[in-house]
Amino acid sequence: MLEHLLAHLEGKVVILGIGNTLRSDDAAGALLTSRLLGKVPYIVYDGGTSPENYLGKIIKDKPDNIIIIDAADFGGRPGEYRLMEGEALRTTNMFSTHNASISLSVNYLQTDLKKVEILLLLIQPNRIVFGDIISPEVSDSITKLENWFLDSALRQ
Repeated sequence: MLEHLLAHLEGKVVILGIGNTLRSDDAAGALLTSRLLGKVPYIVYDGGTSPENYLGKIIKDKPDNIIIIDAADFGGRPGEYRLMEGEALRTTNMFSTHNASISLSVNYLQTDLKKVEILLLLIQPNRIVFGDIISPEVSDSITKLENWFLDSALRQ
């Protein structure tokens, strides 16, 4: 799966993390992007709980590829990650606290950026409760993905 993602780290790349740092594992996307900021040759935004606030910036960036990182319940094991793209972005039945924002954001970006490739990198949460403590499984996945992005940036 990550090898497929590697093919989308070419050209101008925007990485948009989504997550609420006050809701445990929901913070996964925001935490990962905060760790990547300034360390990879991509444009990185921490969209927090309002990714729609970054859409104008992303459109001005005119990227070739956009990777959106978020926690979502897709029925996997806690900490498991999955890549979604294409038609699956519009037809998925996953649960995310940002589900409406993601689908609206993806549609908006695809309308304005006709040739952009958009991928969702989803991380299966263990728990989403009030608090800033991330489960060990999600924390491990964030670290693995951080290292993968850093290594991938070095290979390019």
